[in-house]
Parts: sequence; structure tokens; C-alpha cells
Amino acid sequence: MFLTTTLLAGGLLVVCPPSCDRSAPDAPVVSLAAVADSCGKVCPVTGALVSAGAVKELDIVDTAVAAGEFRMLAAALAAAGLVETLKGEGPFTVFAPTDAAFAKLPKETIETLLAPEGKERLTAILTYHVVPGKVTAEKVVKLPAAETVNGQRVDIKVKDGVVMIDGAKVTTADIMASNGVIHVIDAVILPTDQGVVEVAKERGFSTLAAAIEAAGLVETLSGKGPFTVFAPTDAAFAKLPAGTVERLLKPENKADLTKVLKAHVVPGRVYSDKAVTLSTAKTAGGWMLPIAARDGKVLVGGATVTAVDVDARNGVIHVIDSVIIPE
Repeated sequence: MFLTTTLLAGGLLVVCPPSCDRSAPDAPVVSLAAVADSCGKVCPVTGALVSAGAVKELDIVDTAVAAGEFRMLAAALAAAGLVETLKGEGPFTVFAPTDAAFAKLPKETIETLLAPEGKERLTAILTYHVVPGKVTAEKVVKLPAAETVNGQRVDIKVKDGVVMIDGAKVTTADIMASNGVIHVIDAVILPTDQGVVEVAKERGFSTLAAAIEAAGLVETLSGKGPFTVFAPTDAAFAKLPAGTVERLLKPENKADLTKVLKAHVVPGRVYSDKAVTLSTAKTAGGWMLPIAARDGKVLVGGATVTAVDVDARNGVIHVIDSVIIPE
């Protein structure tokens, strides 16, 4: 008779002895809590004692595969070349969409993502479901957001006892694995694939977008980054002395415009919770940008931050109400 393997909650694979007979009509189902002593555990089918060496704690990937409801996730991880990564030491926290969650996506979307040419986007999506470290449900519910391996943040909301991750509902929490923890979600969550320049344009920062183009910085700010952009609104540019914007946008003043714009860009992805702990940040132009928290407001270079943590593929945007003029 073949050995019987059974996956239990907690990512533990129990290898039952040959005497284990699943067909036995009255075979008891015994939880791992039923442990005879420190040298063995109990077969969940027959109750027979299993040697400690036959109990194997699975990693995140094997736990997902053994659960049987993450076939699409497993296929996606393989297509993206992330299997070995998630079988590594970690620890990782994975918000794992079920097969039913993937089925909510258009069929052509799944086909495109699984094709070789979709690997980059697929990797971005999958890493958006992974948070570094072991974040159990107890910790998750206390967080407003969590930074993913992708670099972007997922928003976390709790209402009426239901935990939502970027709009996806957590249906099962705290499935433990040897290198982390899995929380099951009912939808695939999608990071933005727009860069900071595209996000700025979409959100109506038309003067800033025109200035970036005039300074020849579109390609740079569309690159890998990441960048933190303190983005002045159109109203912020309008506060400058009459004729200032028009002057800066002229080709002969490109160097001055570039200097001003680089004072609004900090290398790296600096979210608001980290920004408020800083007194200065070195900008892309080498200027030390002063940062201060005062009367419940955050000031950067004398401008007030009015909105924070707008994610982009290659960075994060914080909205400010004035144009920063470097010294």
C-alpha cells in the first residue's frame, strides 16, 4: 500500500504509514493538536502515530499547490520565474488569489499575462501580492497599508470584521508555511502600470507635465527609478509671479527649469510615514530639501503637502500646493 500524504492547516504535510486506509468508513479525522508526545504526531485519517521525521512543514509554494485551489497562481508563478524565490528563506506574506479569483479576469488578460511577452507585467502583478516579512492577520488589521515586493503599496481596510486588500476580500487568514504566511483573497489585485509622468498627466498636473517635457526629463522620469515626486498642482504654478512659468518654459531657460524640477524629485520611493521622520531629503539636483511637520501639516521646501502616497509604477507622488524654488 502506498504512503498517504495529507495537508493540514498550518502548511504541515503528514506522511501517513502504510497501514493508513482512507477507505475505512469509520476512520477518525484527527487534527495536529492530537500529538501523543514530542517524538511523533497523529495520522489525520487513522489516528496512527507518525514518526517526527515523516512530518514536513511546507514552504509557501508547496502549501499553495497542496491546497488545490491555487492552480492558476502556481502556473503564474512558474511563468514569471518566481517559484524558486517564494521557496526561498523569506519570510514572505502572500495575499493569494484563488482559481475563482483569477477566473474573474478576462480570459484574454490571463492568456496575455501567461505568454512570454507578458512576463514583466505578470511579475509586477504577482510581486504586488507579496509583502516582505511574516505579517499575520493580527498585524494586518492594524495597518493602513503595506509595501509590497513590487514596491507599490496595497491599501488595507477593515469594516464590519471584513479585511479588504485593495478591494479584495480576505476569505481565509494565517495559513502558515515554513517561510511565511498566506492570506487567501477573492480577487486578483492589480498595481498601476503607469509611471510618475503618466500618473501626473492623468491626475491633471498639466503645467507640471508641460514643464517636465520642456526640460527634457520625460524619459528620465519614465525610467525604472524609483522616484519620489513632490508634485505642484496647476494652482501652485499659478501662484508664481506673473510670467514666471512662461519664462521657464522657453528653450533658452531649460537649465533653470531643470534645476527647479529636480528640486521636486527625491531618488527612491519615500512614502509619507517615512517622509515625516526626515528633516531633509537630498533631491535629484543635489539640493537638501527641508522637511518639517507643523500643526498637523507636512511642509517640504516651504510648500504644504495636500495629498500623499499616490502610487506609480516607478515611484510615489505627494501633492504640494506651491512650487519649490531651490536656493
